[in-house]
Amino acid sequence: MALPSYDAINVGDEVIHLEVPPISRTTLALYGGASGDHNPMHIDIDYAKAAGQSDVFAHGMLVMAYLGRGVTSWVPQSALRRFFTQFKAITRVGEKITVTGKVAKKEEADGEKCVSLELAAKNDNGDTKATGEAVVALA
Repeated sequence: MALPSYDAINVGDEVIHLEVPPISRTTLALYGGASGDHNPMHIDIDYAKAAGQSDVFAHGMLVMAYLGRGVTSWVPQSALRRFFTQFKAITRVGEKITVTGKVAKKEEADGEKCVSLELAAKNDNGDTKATGEAVVALA
């Protein structure tokens, strides 16, 4: 994967748009197995209901992984210099998540041409599930 040209990118450009399939119970089970996060709030509907929830819900780190996947769909992982996420709301089974990223700042740091990206993961209703920032080095 070739790095985008720093000179061709402008502040405000939306450079990331990633749509993932709706969250399913299978997604949660597979993520739990892969990550080692077997919190019953994410996989056991009886446990979730006993805790006052209507159903199980996605791992926050799964949504964070979608943000990271959005970044690495645009640049190789080796270009990533910083990655930060804030969780905003629970992601429910059946919600379809779309990750977007736009250029917030361009700067040279430590001899590299870098851009800061504002990231967001939202459902189909436009509800923000997580936000983040990534700094990537470009060519």
